[in-house]
Parts: sequence; C-alpha cells; structure tokens
Amino acid sequence: MGEEFWKEHVAAAKLEGISGSAYAKRHGISVTALYYWQRKLNETTGVSEAKPTNKFVALQVAEAIGVHRSGGGCTLILGSGMRLEMLALPEPEWLAALGRAVQGAR
Repeated sequence: MGEEFWKEHVAAAKLEGISGSAYAKRHGISVTALYYWQRKLNETTGVSEAKPTNKFVALQVAEAIGVHRSGGGCTLILGSGMRLEMLALPEPEWLAALGRAVQGAR
C-alpha cells in the first residue's frame, strides 16, 4: 500500500467528515496507518488541520435546497435536481462535506 493508496483514503476520510477510526473500520484499513498518513501528507503539503472547537459546522447554501420530512425520514433536493432520500437527517459534518463536494463539482 503506497502513497497514492493513502492519499485517496486520507482525502475520502476528510470528505466523508467522520472520525478516522470510523472511516478506517468502514473501509477495513488500519486506523494507526490512516492517522500516520494524514500527518505525513499534511507535513508534505504544509497544510495543518485545525481542530474544531465545537460540534457545530457552518454550512452556507448557495442555491435553493428543499428538505422534506415524511414518515420519520427526510429528502434533500439539491438545486441541480438531485434527490437524496434518507431514513434520518444526517450528521452536520456529513452535510458540510456534501456542500463542499457539490461546490467542487461545479
């Protein structure tokens, strides 16, 4: 497992907005190795990760998004027409990662 393998996992873990241990468990990789590569890649690029001071994540929506709740679930309708149906409203970190992904796709 080389640097490219870990670059992809480090980027995906950041995008998913979940803890490193949860990401590692979900993908069957070593959490220790994931944290090692996060540090190593941040040192190489000169980027340092700021630790959040609270659990709230600011999410700014640039286009209209509809949220409908029905039967205990929820549906997010993005401005592009994409419709996401979920059993429960996702974590704020996940919504923030989705917002970043949608902006990056433009």
